[in-house]
Amino acid sequence: MTLTMRAVEVQDDQSLKIVELPRPEPQGAEVLIRIEAFGVNRGDLLQRIGRYPSPPGASPLMGLEACGVVEAVGPAADRWSVGDKVCALLPGGGYASYAVADSGSCLPLPEGLTFEQGASLTETMMTVWTNVFDVCALQPGETFLVHGGTSGIGVSAIQMARQHGCKVLTTAGSAAKCAAAETFGAHRAINYREEDFAAVVKEEGGVDVILDMVGGDYVAKNIASLNKLGRLVNIAYMNGSQVDVNLLPVMLKRLTITGSTLRARTPEEKRQVRDGMENQFWHMIAEDKINPVVYKVFPMEEIEAAHELMKSSEHIGKIVVKTT
Repeated sequence: MTLTMRAVEVQDDQSLKIVELPRPEPQGAEVLIRIEAFGVNRGDLLQRIGRYPSPPGASPLMGLEACGVVEAVGPAADRWSVGDKVCALLPGGGYASYAVADSGSCLPLPEGLTFEQGASLTETMMTVWTNVFDVCALQPGETFLVHGGTSGIGVSAIQMARQHGCKVLTTAGSAAKCAAAETFGAHRAINYREEDFAAVVKEEGGVDVILDMVGGDYVAKNIASLNKLGRLVNIAYMNGSQVDVNLLPVMLKRLTITGSTLRARTPEEKRQVRDGMENQFWHMIAEDKINPVVYKVFPMEEIEAAHELMKSSEHIGKIVVKTT
């Protein structure tokens, strides 16, 4: 087994370069994964420009999720053996041919899936589970709204909520994206460029839980869209986190507004998220009830093109990079 690896490194001018680096070694409860493919996330773009650094102690490389084969296990690692095919949530380091992951942040590659498909699932499904089903306690029969229905998060959220027995609404930026979101299971996709989503939601009877990554002027509209005892969770603020909003409806409707990040949580916290999501939803992938949606797969040599596609927001589903 080689002691070095190929990795994508950010240069001083913020360009990306494939370099040769020492291969990491698993410590404690970690496993070493030979990465076959990794997912590209919007957080990678922020890390590239210095706005979303890896947590202390994690690899400084980009890469929040990957799929591959276990090559070695640390002395305190449980469940996994050399040769297991796994999907992994990472605090960093996925943009490489090898990475270490906590054993509690790994899931088995579902039967019948490619490594590229497996690389598209962990970050989105674990993010959706912890925010929508754990914190916001979305219940069967409730109405759920997710913004950005054709993003990686949106694709997973729509399918998971639909399988949970919920009415699902979503927003997207074109007729084609709205049509795609409805094929994923959304009952109604709203073209936010042509319609006021809050007005449409009101016509639909309001919503009980909202998953938002937009922020900005969406915050007030989200509050207006929620029914009594509704819950709003933000996982990003692409349009800004500082807003001027009337909070009186929060009191009158007894709303809950919260937010979270997944990357900086402790290994123990991520293990709890992994276990909850795995028990409730992971088996549905092999059962063909939840499907990975991979828009395009790039070779590692074309990582710049993968980032440009992410910046364009033209994709529907996940952008994935293969390492070989």
